[in-house]
Amino acid sequence: MRTFPFSAVVGSEDMAVALILTTVSPEVGGVLVRGEKGTAKTTMVRALAQVLPNIAVVEGCRFSCDPLDPDVMCPDGPHDHPVANSRPARLVELPVGATEDRVIGSLDLRQALGVGEVVYEPGLLAAAHRGILYVDEVNLLHDHLVDLLLDAAAMGRSIVERDGVSVAHAARLILIGTMNPEEGELRPQLLDRFGLTVEIAAPRDPELRVEVVRRRMAFDRDPASFVAAYAANEEELRSRIVNARTLLPSVRLGDRQLAIIARVCSAFEVDGMRADIVTARAAAAHAAWHGRSEITTPDIRAAARLALPHRRRRNPFDAPGLDEDLLDRLLDDEPDPTPPEGSPPKGPSTTSEHDGSPSTSSERSNGSTTTSSEHDGLRPEPAKGLAVAQIEGSSTSSGRIEPPSTSSGRIVSAGDTYRTRLFTAVGIGSGEAGRRSRAVTSAGRTVGALPAHRNSGRLHLTATIRAAAPRQADRGRRHDEPLRLAGPDLRLAVTEGRESNLVLLVVDASGSMAARRRMGAVKAAVLSLLLDAYQRRDKVGLITFRGAEAALALPPTSSIDTAARWLHDLPTGGRTPLAEGLLCAADTLRLEGIRDPRRRPLLVLLTDGRATYGPNPVSRSRLVADQLRRAGVASLVIDCESGRLALGLAQTLSIHLGAQYLTVGEVGADQLVHAVRQGRAA
Repeated sequence: MRTFPFSAVVGSEDMAVALILTTVSPEVGGVLVRGEKGTAKTTMVRALAQVLPNIAVVEGCRFSCDPLDPDVMCPDGPHDHPVANSRPARLVELPVGATEDRVIGSLDLRQALGVGEVVYEPGLLAAAHRGILYVDEVNLLHDHLVDLLLDAAAMGRSIVERDGVSVAHAARLILIGTMNPEEGELRPQLLDRFGLTVEIAAPRDPELRVEVVRRRMAFDRDPASFVAAYAANEEELRSRIVNARTLLPSVRLGDRQLAIIARVCSAFEVDGMRADIVTARAAAAHAAWHGRSEITTPDIRAAARLALPHRRRRNPFDAPGLDEDLLDRLLDDEPDPTPPEGSPPKGPSTTSEHDGSPSTSSERSNGSTTTSSEHDGLRPEPAKGLAVAQIEGSSTSSGRIEPPSTSSGRIVSAGDTYRTRLFTAVGIGSGEAGRRSRAVTSAGRTVGALPAHRNSGRLHLTATIRAAAPRQADRGRRHDEPLRLAGPDLRLAVTEGRESNLVLLVVDASGSMAARRRMGAVKAAVLSLLLDAYQRRDKVGLITFRGAEAALALPPTSSIDTAARWLHDLPTGGRTPLAEGLLCAADTLRLEGIRDPRRRPLLVLLTDGRATYGPNPVSRSRLVADQLRRAGVASLVIDCESGRLALGLAQTLSIHLGAQYLTVGEVGADQLVHAVRQGRAA
């Protein structure tokens, strides 16, 4: 099967540069590509493997040891007199649904059960050593696999301690991940392990779009001829990578360049020192890619644009990206290269042996002439995200930000977000792996075994042997023979971990809920629950009802950025179509039950119980509530009614829903979230 040539990809210059940089200098730490669907993310990654230079490996070594520097702890070693063999660098793809055994390796069951020997069978991490490990939709990767990648990235080794196997092998690899942010965010720990990140989108220039289609059609029509037409370009790219790797150890990183990098990272308030190190390595690789032996300001700029955006985000509601105007001002300043008095002696002026950096194809010179007179005065502007303090509008006398009114309804800003406690579903489910409720999942603590007949999962070796042992005499096994197994003996491990849930928030946004204090507290609670859902890998949906209709403002998703945008723009006012809101919830849960039948839902209704739209609005809403109860939907009603005269409508509605009812007098954010914390799902 032929691969689309790397040099034939149109647009996506930043992604091409990031991939080349981490190829020239693997210590940069890999690349995370964020972008919408259909933007050639996977195409470019697979094409990159075709231009990687060949590597020398020890012949017969399953772990791709370097003949010039073999791993002294290699399970296939020792390699005292290694025979070198050359092969292409590998691109190993890690499927989102891969098992832990497949990733880190496991006991070779054929050898263990047939011959009685304990033999380790390497996994994908071993196959990707000195190559590329590619994870498409990396944000959907199960947490137990993310933990394995974090360990390998931190130590450069994979350690296996399981099933009677104790093995450690080198796992230095280039980690490349692609993701669509609409499908959920990435764990912060794994995000920080990616050296560079790129935001990619389809080109808006009609001429570029035409060229994309033209080249793709030509490739599909005659792949062999299309690849041959770009063969010279591919070979030139491969040679340039080899030359950049050769030049990289001699690239000079002077005091002035170090001061600029430190100034930039400090001004953007990144966490830790990894950003400074990655920026320096990427700048060196960029210089080597351009054939320069000394790092220049354009090299630092290109590196900072790729190394800093994902490290300066403070919470999931902040908008991604980098203030490039501030970056230009920081690079235009001339820091003092003289080290402060009493500082430790300077180390070598070159980067580490493997450091290097590719160049950008769309390099931009610093055109800004604005400089700052004070280093401490340069700080990035707050991102135009959705955190409460960043919502634009006029400030009231109490200090609360009050957005302007709109013709379609009044938009109320949220109060401050806060951390919520864990609330879980009752019982043990069997949904997707997550961090909330107890469930039988594909990973976790082994709690039992079941027959393998018509089931799938990880083999439980001990239970299999235990099931086979009593039948050995009937099968005629002699004392010196290996264990005789049959199909009915096979047992699969039953593991208990945590699952994620679907939290469907149904919010009354009518006029009776439009009081600024009340709605602000409701929004703050929902935002806090979204943050908690992000950390626990839940799916969240949002339904609002006001005026004459209910709307699914946010289809169930794991992307809290999208959820927060919807919540920010939520207007309030008008009549209360309570029945329509419940009908919309019932329809949403029905469809989600078809799409994702294993995920347990919890319906959280935030309302004062009033129903004022349509014929017999109170009776209709209670009728729909009865239907939801008969359907077995687990519900929680949060009564948002306030004032001296309480009608108790929400409490009556909770009886029809069969829901847990919680009274919240004057809806404060802490009271509302305390109520949700006590909620339960069936």
